Amino acid sequence: MGNFQVIIGLVGIVSIVASGLVLNFAQAVFIPLIIAWLLSYLFGPVVRFLSRLKIPTFLNVIVVLALFFGVCFLGALFLNARVLAFTEAFPRYYSRLLEIGKVLTTNLEFPPDFWSPSRWGVEVRGYLIDLSGSFVAIVSKLVMVIVFLVFLLLEAPYFEFKLQKAFSPVTAGTVKNIIDTISFQIGRYLSALALISAVTGMFVWFALEYIGVDFAVTWGILAFLLNFIPTVGSIVASIPPILVALVQFYPSYMPAVITSLALLTIQVTIGNFITPKVMGDRLNLSPVVVLISLLFWSLIWGVVGALISTIIAAIIKIVCENIPSLNFISVMMGSGKIYQKELEDRA
Repeated sequence: MGNFQVIIGLVGIVSIVASGLVLNFAQAVFIPLIIAWLLSYLFGPVVRFLSRLKIPTFLNVIVVLALFFGVCFLGALFLNARVLAFTEAFPRYYSRLLEIGKVLTTNLEFPPDFWSPSRWGVEVRGYLIDLSGSFVAIVSKLVMVIVFLVFLLLEAPYFEFKLQKAFSPVTAGTVKNIIDTISFQIGRYLSALALISAVTGMFVWFALEYIGVDFAVTWGILAFLLNFIPTVGSIVASIPPILVALVQFYPSYMPAVITSLALLTIQVTIGNFITPKVMGDRLNLSPVVVLISLLFWSLIWGVVGALISTIIAAIIKIVCENIPSLNFISVMMGSGKIYQKELEDRA
């Protein structure tokens, strides 16, 4: 019996490692598919509303694609404006960086040519080449996202009928209940997270605008986007504006200190007062599970994995919750506070 349990454990470990390798190897397909699936949640209500108006499905999809391309176009316009603003400000920042470089060279005994334009020109050229390659990869993935999104939206209205045809009434009802629960909880979670992220972004924008840090709007939007990454997103979003304040106001360090304190105050206030009231226990996930999921999916899929790590953990928990033999996994993934409250209410 003991040897059998050891074998089962080893098989489980090998299966997890093999699954991770497959997911990492096939990320070019899986990442666009997951993003398209999440976008289908976002645009699903639009499709259902138009369907109730007796508009054909393919026209609904065209409307959704128009909305999607409109958002992408506005994002491209904003990004272009930010790049132009940074290009105009670059000479000023470059001169400040040279001043800081001279101080560091003197105080920290860096090589004399460490900050020379020729040295950093080669480095910047390499980064630009890498960036151009990344841009091509992003465009190719965007095309795949659109293709997957179109097929998901075209298939969505008929999915329930396929369930009824494929399974018995009881099994079809169970599967539909799982899917509906996932849709409800994930949709509610994303809505609450979007609200909190928007509030965070606005506070960051207002605070940096008041302090006088350049590109305040950009840092506010960055805070909004990175706030979707659990735990580390808000920390990463705070680094660029602090560095910009350090260079912008050099040789005075006080604005950078004030910027750091302002961002810390915003994160602590929102994290301890606003988030608990808005989010509550929407997904009922243990913080340890959230952290492990973040680390695992970041390792497998990078930034995209970090963004969707909590959602994937929630989906696994919901599926296990609706399968009696796997219910114990759902319980172990849940928040201990919820179960403590349930036991206290029963007592």
